[in-house]
Amino acid sequence: MPLTSSLRMAALALLWGSGFLWIKIALNHGLSPAQITIARCALGTGVLLLLARSAGQRLPRDRGTWAHLTVAALFCNAVPFALFSIGEQTVDSGVAGVLNATTPLWSLLIGIGLGTDRGLGRTRLTGLFLGFAGTLLIFAPWHRSGLLTWGALALLAAAASYAVAFAYMARTLTGRGAPLAVSAAQLLTATAWTTLALPAAGPPRTDATGLLAIAALGILGTGVTFYLNYRLIADEGPTSAATVGYLLPVVSVALGALVLDEEIGLRVIVGMGVVLAGVALSRPRRAGVPDGIAARPAVSEDSKDAKGSEDSKDGEAPTRGLKRGLEARRP
Repeated sequence: MPLTSSLRMAALALLWGSGFLWIKIALNHGLSPAQITIARCALGTGVLLLLARSAGQRLPRDRGTWAHLTVAALFCNAVPFALFSIGEQTVDSGVAGVLNATTPLWSLLIGIGLGTDRGLGRTRLTGLFLGFAGTLLIFAPWHRSGLLTWGALALLAAAASYAVAFAYMARTLTGRGAPLAVSAAQLLTATAWTTLALPAAGPPRTDATGLLAIAALGILGTGVTFYLNYRLIADEGPTSAATVGYLLPVVSVALGALVLDEEIGLRVIVGMGVVLAGVALSRPRRAGVPDGIAARPAVSEDSKDAKGSEDSKDGEAPTRGLKRGLEARRP
């Protein structure tokens, strides 16, 4: 892999995995979950709008697309963003990153329920049970120091919300315009959803550290990382980008321990390993990108050509595996 792609992959893992850290710091410095959710959606929208405009992409104009974006933005942005902030009020940022890694398992369950995910072999079925066994090991309800709390359940619900959104987006938003512009439109709609919480948000009472944390989360963690992921898939394909998804929980745990002195016990570390092993086994054989923690933007159809993305007339940058890869991941 070229050095530039390797550096881009490293930056993606760091920025995506640090999202949980920024949420925790913002909470610790006086910002409420509602304020964090509103600010990150608004800042991320600004970044994506600028990127879309620089690429010559225009926002969707038909009502049908905006109607679907309204639903997608609710379950793919507004709800999970809020749940992650609520959950991290009582749960460490490292654990939040680990629980986020269960999104592909929820996606598989939904696919089985809807009948859209067929051909389950023993390997994938084993991965599904193994992944949730690892989650149970992390929760450890039989242990006094277990994590079965409302905060942890909120984090798990956020991962499940992403899975619900992916199932909906796959049916309704695939191929509806240039991906950067559609993603910007989705996050713009999510910003509108979150402003409904303004009356409950109250006036912000924070300091410079809190403001820097939310700026990093919105600008870098919700906007810039989408573009980096977009370019990585265009240059190297979804298989290379898949590596980043498995690094996210590791990054969140490491940053939580190094920056916030969070104590991650052996049980949680083992549980994380079991979850990631289960996710790896549950993935279909074709190349794909694990679900992790980003703006989770809507995407265009896959293309047969992984290169040539910058030659598109409208700047649509079609790439092989774009549909899977740009279902980006953010806490």
